[in-house]
Amino acid sequence: MTDVRLARDRGSDGALLRALSILEAVADSNGASAKEIAAITDLPLPTVYRVVRLLVAEDYLVHLRSEHRFELGFKVHHLATSLHRQLGVPPVVRAEVARLHADLGAAAYWTVYRGSNVVVAYIADSPEAPRIRLLDFGLHEGAHGTAFGKVMLAGMTPAQRREYLDAHGMPAMTPTTITSAEELEEHLEKVSRVGIAWEYEEFQPGLVCAAVGARDAAGRMVGSVAVSGGPGLRRHEPEVERALRAAASRVSRCLRGRDA
Repeated sequence: MTDVRLARDRGSDGALLRALSILEAVADSNGASAKEIAAITDLPLPTVYRVVRLLVAEDYLVHLRSEHRFELGFKVHHLATSLHRQLGVPPVVRAEVARLHADLGAAAYWTVYRGSNVVVAYIADSPEAPRIRLLDFGLHEGAHGTAFGKVMLAGMTPAQRREYLDAHGMPAMTPTTITSAEELEEHLEKVSRVGIAWEYEEFQPGLVCAAVGARDAAGRMVGSVAVSGGPGLRRHEPEVERALRAAASRVSRCLRGRDA
């Protein structure tokens, strides 16, 4: 039994978190030396050497000895391939997202709801219309401040929403983020009624987003099409809403066809 399996069998949460932080550091850096990993993760260099040896032994990392650096291994690729297969973005959905990007001149997204999490499954963007760059907050803890997160929350029952928000919180990401449960409940009632969610610089300063949900054959809210851009996007709200509603309708028909 390898040392990785022994550590896992001992139930060492700390060891697991250190390994994950090292994998993330290597992924974000497109490969890194042990010293670079230590600097990124704030882990002692001996700890980094010990953990990367285990990750190399289990094929989660590869050691490029001639370059004195580590890169992601085959097992990470296998996990990523499995995730993409499970997300399974159909060509029709990809085409709709690309069409939104081209027609509106904004970054466009297809997000799916896996359990109670928001997963961005496909993005169409460009240097002129870049995608959202996550800063201190991710999509899960920021669902109350993102358009596609609001669509997901609006599709939940009040009890499900309370459970989700109790688990993830409602941090203030910008001065305009809704942090009151009562105010958010009123806002989500409107989202449910009108069928579209907007957020104006609630997730990041200078960022405006809009999203419309897509449903499967059982009527479940399974994802949303969305766009993001600068504050100028507000000047084109009617055009944005028409394009999003039309795209969401076509995506929903595609999803119903897959479920049939």
